[in-house]
Amino acid sequence: MAHPTRATRPVPGFRVRGRLLGPDGDDEAELYVDGAGLFVEGPLPGAQTLVDAGFLVPGLFDAHCHVGLGPDGPVPLSECVTQAQTDRDAGTLLIRDCGSPVDTRPLQARPDLPEIIRAGRHIGRPKRYIPGLGVELDDPALLPDAVREQARAGDGWVKLVGDWIDREVGDLAPVWPDDVLVAAIDAAHAEGARVTAHVFGTDALPGLIGAGIDCVEHGTGLTDDLIAEMARRGTALVPTLINIDNFPGIADSAVRFPAYAAHMRELHAGVRDVVRRATEAGVPVYAGTDAGGGIRHGRIADEVAALHAAGVPDALGAASWRARAWLGRPAVEVGAPADLVVYRDDPRVDPAALRHPELVLLRGRPYRP
Repeated sequence: MAHPTRATRPVPGFRVRGRLLGPDGDDEAELYVDGAGLFVEGPLPGAQTLVDAGFLVPGLFDAHCHVGLGPDGPVPLSECVTQAQTDRDAGTLLIRDCGSPVDTRPLQARPDLPEIIRAGRHIGRPKRYIPGLGVELDDPALLPDAVREQARAGDGWVKLVGDWIDREVGDLAPVWPDDVLVAAIDAAHAEGARVTAHVFGTDALPGLIGAGIDCVEHGTGLTDDLIAEMARRGTALVPTLINIDNFPGIADSAVRFPAYAAHMRELHAGVRDVVRRATEAGVPVYAGTDAGGGIRHGRIADEVAALHAAGVPDALGAASWRARAWLGRPAVEVGAPADLVVYRDDPRVDPAALRHPELVLLRGRPYRP
C-alpha cells in the first residue's frame, strides 16, 4: 500500500511541473496546490516541489468497478477499503461503482480514498444473474419501482442486468420486456439518475437502446445497426475488455449448454472489432475494468492498453479527461480538487507506462506508490 508523503500541509502547498496531457495534446505546465488540496493560480510562495519533470495526467477514472465485491461475493467494509486503496495506488482517483452488494457510503467520507460514484445494487431476476449480488424481482413489472428505489439510494446511476443465460433456452436471453424497460428508464431519468446495463449478447440490446438507456456495459453483441443507433443517441459503451478475456474459460465450464459456450467464444473473438467499429462510428467509449469478482482491483492500466490495442485512438482520454467530462468531474483547473497522476514516460506512446506512476495526488495529498 502506498503511504502519503511526509510533507506537511498547512504549509503553503505543493508545486508540480511537467507536460500536462489533455484533449488538446500536451503543454508544459506548472501547477500549484494549496493547503486545502485545490489547484490554485501560481506562483505559490514557499510551495514544496513534488515533481519537476514528467507527464501529468488528470486522475484516472474506472468506469466499471465493484468496490465491495470479491471472488466469493460480498466482502467486509475493511476489504472495501483495501480495494479502493489498491485502485488509488494505480492512479484511479474516480470510480463509478457499477453495482455493489455492500453499502460503501462510509468510504465516501475518507479523504484518502478515490471518489466513488455508487449505482446501488444490480437489479435482475431470480436465477438470471450471479446469486446474492443484486435485487431479484419475481415480477418484471416491478422494475420501475425498483429502479426508483436504487436511483434514490445511489449517486446518479442505476445498474440493470440486461441479459444472462436462460437455462430453458440454453443461451443468453433478455431479462426484461421492452415496454417495462421504457417505463423503468423513464422512472430513473425522472429521479435525475442515468441507467446502465450488463449486456453480453445481441438480443437484449435493441430494447435497452430503444428505451433510452444511457450506457451499455460489455456490449460484445453489438451490431453495426445498433452501434449506429447508439452513436445517434449518444449512448456510451464501457467494454471491460480485460473481463471479456474470461469468456473462453466461462465457455469451457458451460459443458451443459453447448450453444451458450459457442456463443461466448464467438463474442470473445469479435469484441475488439466491436470496440473499433463503435469508436469509428462515434460512440463514446470509456475505460472500465470490472474489478471485483474475477478481476483484481488496480488494473486500469491493462484496460487502457486493451482499448489502445483495439483501435481506440484516445484510450488514455477514455480513462481520464474524456471520462471525467462524461461524469461532470473537472480535470485540471483552478479551484478543482487536485487529482493528478505523474508518469516518467508518456503513456500515450506506451500505455504500459500507466503501470508505474511516480506520484499520485488525490485531493492534493501526495502518495508515492
